[in-house]
Amino acid sequence: QVQLVESGGGLVQPGGSLRLSCAASGHTLSTYTWGWFRQAPGNEREFVAAVNWRGTNYKDPVKGRFTISRDNAVNTVYLQMSSLKPEDTAVYYCAASNIVARFPWRTSEYSYWGQGTQVTVSS
Repeated sequence: QVQLVESGGGLVQPGGSLRLSCAASGHTLSTYTWGWFRQAPGNEREFVAAVNWRGTNYKDPVKGRFTISRDNAVNTVYLQMSSLKPEDTAVYYCAASNIVARFPWRTSEYSYWGQGTQVTVSS
């Protein structure tokens, strides 16, 4: 059974930075697409970023501020978030998909999910 465990969330002031980590256990996911999603209260879960052999893909509002990366040696994916804004406040989820010919962005396209980590951007 695959388990994804996120860490690194917390409270940060506007303009600050955070790095989220997501570690996978139970299966090697080096050939999968890894993704980050977020869900703010009252909103649907939305795509943030993805990484696979093709490279990386980002939702427009986070381009230039967020960086997704992966370390296959330790089965971990990261989301470096900079210049954070209050509207980035949400629960952030990592996920893995076996769709690798493109960048999946729908929640239904991802098979494995973490439990989520809260990110709050506030002064």
